[in-house]
Amino acid sequence: MIDRDRLVKTYCDLVQIDSESGNETAKAEEMTRRLTALGFEVETDDYGNVIAHEEGDDPFMLSGHLDTVSPGNGIKPIVDGDRITSDGSTIGGGDDNAGLAIILETLTSMREDGTPSIPVEVVLTREEEPGLVGAHELDFSKVRSKESIVFDREGPVNRITLASPTYIAYDFTITGRAAHAGIEPENGISAIRIASEIITRLPQGRLDEETTFSIGTIEGGSTRNTVPESATLTGEFRTLNMETLDNLLLEIGNVLTDVSAEYPDASIESDIYPKFKSFRIDEAHGTTRRVTTALRAIGLEPDFQLSGGGSDANVFWANGIPTIVCGMADYNMHTLREYVVISELVQCVEFCHELLKA
Repeated sequence: MIDRDRLVKTYCDLVQIDSESGNETAKAEEMTRRLTALGFEVETDDYGNVIAHEEGDDPFMLSGHLDTVSPGNGIKPIVDGDRITSDGSTIGGGDDNAGLAIILETLTSMREDGTPSIPVEVVLTREEEPGLVGAHELDFSKVRSKESIVFDREGPVNRITLASPTYIAYDFTITGRAAHAGIEPENGISAIRIASEIITRLPQGRLDEETTFSIGTIEGGSTRNTVPESATLTGEFRTLNMETLDNLLLEIGNVLTDVSAEYPDASIESDIYPKFKSFRIDEAHGTTRRVTTALRAIGLEPDFQLSGGGSDANVFWANGIPTIVCGMADYNMHTLREYVVISELVQCVEFCHELLKA
């Protein structure tokens, strides 16, 4: 039987273990201890991702990530009615401690009840938040699952991600020529001026229902009275449409070529690279039907949505593992206003029970 109080305590215990990205060791050790106590054979790969196995062929993967965003150290969970928040000085930590608590309570309660279960594999990744780093580094030779769910979506458990975009990052480095700004500015070439030309010619914001484009940072210059010799721009764009992706790459190339032609004595270096690739799953796919059946068994209808964000599911799909991303009862993720709804957290465990029943 699902133990609501134990679920809340597990969540509160986990959220108080500091685990900002890059500092997940203590959280990994605690999850290893708990999974070992549940009878799993637990190992870590060379990157520190946690992989837990139990006996049986063709296991189903339950996955979440170990890290949180900043400010995520010193979280003080507060239970207020049906919600769990922080004290307001940090994030709430539901992303992804809610997912970890769901997995633990599912496995614990099913074992207590003696509920026959299909074989389960648990995969917990490091450094998901900076760009799915742990999943990219995951040793897939240690993973046996052919299907999985990832608890890493805002909202109730029936909020299902049907598609997630390709994410392209870019870094531009502009080098002009320094000069004294008050004595000989005409002898300088302002890297910041060149950067501004690039910025004004690139698209920004939401371009269509499937595409966004952002300039995230600009840095440059050295002192107030010097024509700036260097500047850097960083940003990203995301799209579900591969034709749009190609068009944006072409547009960026044209902008850089045009600006370079206007400033022939300066240099513009660009580095454009994918952080993760898109996936799209059909409602008729076997894994989708499996999830839908489990949701309906607890009285919920799936709420299929497209996503502008990425998750470890993008990497799992790229490695041949069909994956569904489910809501985990967390809201206002990555903010000081983050909160988890306890009744929905229980629903997540109920869903997981149905999914894993033999």
